[in-house]
Amino acid sequence: MAAPARPAPARPPSVAERAVAAYLGMAVGDALGATVEFMTPREIAAQYRVHDQIRGGGWLNLRAGQVTDDTTMALALGGAILGHGRVLAQPVAEAFDAWMRAKPVDIGNTVRRGLLHFRKNGAVEVPVSQHDAGNGAAMRVLPVALATLGEPEEVVRLACRTQAHITHNNPLSDAATECLALMVRDALAGADKVRLLHERAHPLARLHPEFTFRAVRQQANPSGYVGDTLVAVFQAFFDTDDFEFCLIDVVNRGGDADTTGAIAGMLAGAVYGPEAIPPRWLDALDPGVRRACAEQAAALVRLT
Repeated sequence: MAAPARPAPARPPSVAERAVAAYLGMAVGDALGATVEFMTPREIAAQYRVHDQIRGGGWLNLRAGQVTDDTTMALALGGAILGHGRVLAQPVAEAFDAWMRAKPVDIGNTVRRGLLHFRKNGAVEVPVSQHDAGNGAAMRVLPVALATLGEPEEVVRLACRTQAHITHNNPLSDAATECLALMVRDALAGADKVRLLHERAHPLARLHPEFTFRAVRQQANPSGYVGDTLVAVFQAFFDTDDFEFCLIDVVNRGGDADTTGAIAGMLAGAVYGPEAIPPRWLDALDPGVRRACAEQAAALVRLT
């Protein structure tokens, strides 16, 4: 099946336009993937043949266009950053705690434990854990990438860890979260996928072989383990040349599909720009979420 032809943009997208596309791409991928979360590829194929529509449902029984914790935690993080002009652990922890008190539609176990730890002890960093290499810190990192544009790389990495360690304090989780933020930042500045592959993805895999995604079997049914997540995302992102095909590829692998969809969507949005996001997906997205994502992306870029 060929990707639908779309007219080439008259000019390359601006940084601000790519930032909005990354944010909307994250929300679209979340809403698309949530329908098939925890399903296997075989189950998805039997029910939908190819899942390529935002239709809601799934184990959370969502409305069509509704998003999950991937997007809503990112919005909570972005709000805290905008409120203080930078990434500070205390305001971010308070924003996450308020988000949990509002009874979100979904919340990961590691996130819940981390926020209960903050609520009980006031600690903005959970202890280091070799067993909590989940994807919860990576899925929400986009606001950090936007708020640190132009900053030295170590500043970006520190900001990533500041928000991550409220719930996830694990070397693999840190590495994935930092890599994604830097990839988004590079893409907003115009880096293509070849550069992202050789300057970010491959060095990450050399440092942490758990993220090796070339010369390995397709990662199907990826779990919430961040190694599974990034392998699936990188395979879909680097082996397709279109926003739509990238997201269809990754969510039809099933597993933690709302998170793989959200992460692939933020990367693909940053690389391909707003014109690449299928209008049918944008139209199906919850209007309030769509507006909040676009407004927050623009505001975060203005901080830099």
